[in-house]
Amino acid sequence: MRNARLAVISLAVLLASCGGGGGSSGTGGEVFVPPPPPVSLRGQMIGSATVAPVTVSAGVTVNTVEPAVLKTLVDAGTDFGSAVTGNPTCAITVYSIKYHTIDSSTADTPAGAAIYVPSGSNAVCQGGRPVLLYAHGTSVQKSTDMANLGSNEPRLIAAMFAAQGYIVVAPNYVGYAGSTVGYHPYLDAEQQSADMIDALRAARSVFSSINASASSRLMISGYSQGGFVALATQRAMQTKHASEFSVTAAAPLSGPYALTLFGDGIFNGAPTTGSAGFIPMLINAGQRAGAALYSSTADIYEPKYASGIENLLPGTQSLGDLVAAGKLPNDVLFAADSLPQTSGYGSFFGADHLIKTSYRDSYLADLKANPCNASSASPLACTPAQSLRKWLLKNDLRTYTPAVPLFLCGGDADPLVPYSNTIYTSAYFRAQNSASLKLTVLNVDDTALTGPSLATRAEFAAAKALVRRAALDQTGSAAAADQAVKDAYHAGLVAPFCLREARAFLDSAPSR
Repeated sequence: MRNARLAVISLAVLLASCGGGGGSSGTGGEVFVPPPPPVSLRGQMIGSATVAPVTVSAGVTVNTVEPAVLKTLVDAGTDFGSAVTGNPTCAITVYSIKYHTIDSSTADTPAGAAIYVPSGSNAVCQGGRPVLLYAHGTSVQKSTDMANLGSNEPRLIAAMFAAQGYIVVAPNYVGYAGSTVGYHPYLDAEQQSADMIDALRAARSVFSSINASASSRLMISGYSQGGFVALATQRAMQTKHASEFSVTAAAPLSGPYALTLFGDGIFNGAPTTGSAGFIPMLINAGQRAGAALYSSTADIYEPKYASGIENLLPGTQSLGDLVAAGKLPNDVLFAADSLPQTSGYGSFFGADHLIKTSYRDSYLADLKANPCNASSASPLACTPAQSLRKWLLKNDLRTYTPAVPLFLCGGDADPLVPYSNTIYTSAYFRAQNSASLKLTVLNVDDTALTGPSLATRAEFAAAKALVRRAALDQTGSAAAADQAVKDAYHAGLVAPFCLREARAFLDSAPSR
């Protein structure tokens, strides 16, 4: 006790001599008591939930969409419509919320989300309903709002899940509708999972006020970028928030989970469709998070594109508009003479390209010196030195083993997010030899005549054939028909079939 008193006196003397002591002149001997840290606002609502009216026809909006009306909307504006989603059973009311979350530097920032609430006389629409936390795919439009059922993905998710009895919580993400941040933390696993969790916290706080009666069943799903975000969120809930969240099952779909593999493949000569937009978003996210990916954008990008690219996406223009305006190349990443080039990827190499050859060469030199993905069991046992590869390694999701039933789905001809992400991620999970792993993997483009999900795989093949035939009839060109399938593959073909299989998987998952 005497030593403790001496320590306090010594501290007071030290503070007094340094001009401390809580504003004392130095003669009062006061002990400085630091103020408590600010209370975290994460997950708290900003305002209240508001109904988001749905436009059902020209000049006509409703607050609640009845099943028959939703079927009409889905059949008119969604690929393959209710033939894939099934006929809506429940009516849907859409709410918008704003909530506190964190940006890339962990500073408090607002974000927005949608809540789809089912209702109706059918038993599946009443009582305690399962909750689906859904992560959307990549968008370059800052106006992206999951409360807008005039857009394809929100409408598809509303029909696929909410109209079948799920309460859906669908964040817009930081950088989109409801956010004041001028960038998006694209594929930043820490920030994006925090955003999802905060949206769910906020949504739960208003469920009672919007007649959303939730059961204990909590599901997580997402498509494309959202597949990555969904898996990152399940990981965060399992490893950091196990006492707060009990996830029933998760269904990440067509996501770039194996980010080191994804990036290395692009820079090693096999770029993916849309890379000229996605790579700048990813680099900008890392830079904003303090990864020091560049001193100047001119370190990475050709002079034509370097100026202003860090503030370009998401914005007000589509990728096509940005290309037409000369702000991005037409998916040409590398110089025509830049090597190596994988056969079949020649369109990504040309004179009007985005990435400097010197930057690509530095990436490839590090890839050669510090390769990753050497084994399924330890794919991240590597130490890249190049800054972008270090950022990809930090956000690669192959770092744990899911302890909940997990469903991974995709198509093996995907030109946007290679199916190798699903193959290598599932191989990693299985290589951990965990008795708790409950993993199901589906390639909807598998043409085997036996095995699981045979009906869905057959329907997927028929859908591809329909897209090809329509393009062939219109153009008379086999090349144009193949391109039509390629253009529709990721979002128009794989998405609805994987989502339907995800719903069946989540429906049947045992409660924990």
